[in-house]
Amino acid sequence: MVRDAASPFFPLSTMTGTSMTTPASEWFMLTPAGVLYAFARQQPDDTELALQALLAGERTLDAAGWADRAAIAPSISEQALAQGWVQLLQRPLQGPDAKLDDFLQHVIASLSGERRAVLASAEGFCLGRSGMEQDEADTLSAAAADYSDFAARQARRGWDGATRYVSFHSEPEFLLPSYSFLPFWVDGAGYWLVLGGEPLLNNPALVELLWGIKEAGTRFAGNRSL
Repeated sequence: MVRDAASPFFPLSTMTGTSMTTPASEWFMLTPAGVLYAFARQQPDDTELALQALLAGERTLDAAGWADRAAIAPSISEQALAQGWVQLLQRPLQGPDAKLDDFLQHVIASLSGERRAVLASAEGFCLGRSGMEQDEADTLSAAAADYSDFAARQARRGWDGATRYVSFHSEPEFLLPSYSFLPFWVDGAGYWLVLGGEPLLNNPALVELLWGIKEAGTRFAGNRSL
């Protein structure tokens, strides 16, 4: 069993050379790399939607459960494992069961080398913060919204390079960013994760964050339909 040193409680799939064995009674879960891939676009394709389905429930899914939620899951599972988007677990995991506000600041803090982080909406509202005062968090949230507008303008002009990650540096050596901005979309809603210092994205907390946002949206939609 190969384990990702940066993700101690998410074991990776069993591999033999380039082939992979999938024992019975295993569960699928996105890796941090899988989260970054699956939630990177406002309009995801079928593969990205199938990967997002792994975070659509209260518990991890086995092969049958994943196929029930995404019809193409059996046809992409081998690719997803090979690309490192998905890993196999020997036991199921329960999704975040706390209210989003209750655990948000703790989750986003672990994604920053300085434990300074903000979760903002695409419209520029601060949804959660850690390690900084509200004024600074509001300023960074507004900056994220401004950058969203800039990226959209560049995309309309034919350049998609501004639509992904961006870092700002205070030193000319460009070694360690002062802030990094990470955009992602959940069910059509845009978000920005703003991280102070070194971004620590190869972290299970990133999966937990997206799972919590996805679950919160599902619960809200269910309550709204009652």
